[in-house]
Amino acid sequence: MKYWILIATLMLGGCQSAYYAAAEQVGYHKREILTDRVESAQESQQEAQEQFTSALEQLQTLVDFDGGDLEDVYDTVRDEYLASEKAANDVRDRIDSIDDVAEAMFDEWQQELELYQSAKLRRDSEKRLSATKRQYANMLKSMRRAEKKMDPVLARLKDNELYLKHNLNANAVNAIGNEFGDLKGEVQALITEMNKAIAESDQFIKTLGQ
Repeated sequence: MKYWILIATLMLGGCQSAYYAAAEQVGYHKREILTDRVESAQESQQEAQEQFTSALEQLQTLVDFDGGDLEDVYDTVRDEYLASEKAANDVRDRIDSIDDVAEAMFDEWQQELELYQSAKLRRDSEKRLSATKRQYANMLKSMRRAEKKMDPVLARLKDNELYLKHNLNANAVNAIGNEFGDLKGEVQALITEMNKAIAESDQFIKTLGQ
């Protein structure tokens, strides 16, 4: 079923409202889309953690450099930076896609409160909407906080790549080594924030499933 939805998305040229309408016609509702996108964001955060850790390990190899071809080392450092940048962009895109469908789902939920004939059921649904919004806000805040933690790491990786590019010598290796501890701390802080965001995501998914 989702295969055909993917085709419809491509044909619609990225029009989200039309996509949601088409998806609902085949039984794929905003709540399910949101759950899928949150899970995809979790995966992208986990992949980003692995990539940043890999970049850190490669820089550790550089810091421990003891002879060999520095050009090859630079190529590896550059590749790791580019891969890290790609992983970070993927995380950002996944978070943005979550926010888009969440807003659409909450708007629809709010509008449909007016359709209830039963005041009791309407109040209950309104309470659930408020609770879900709070849980979502907590999750999104945690995701955005982790997202911001990527920026200083990427900046430092880029600095290292540029410095090594123009200074392929032992002095450049020493200079990068002097800042390695700061980078390591930033990567660890990033991983911690991402794990918190993933935990918040798990709680939100449970809320949606109730």
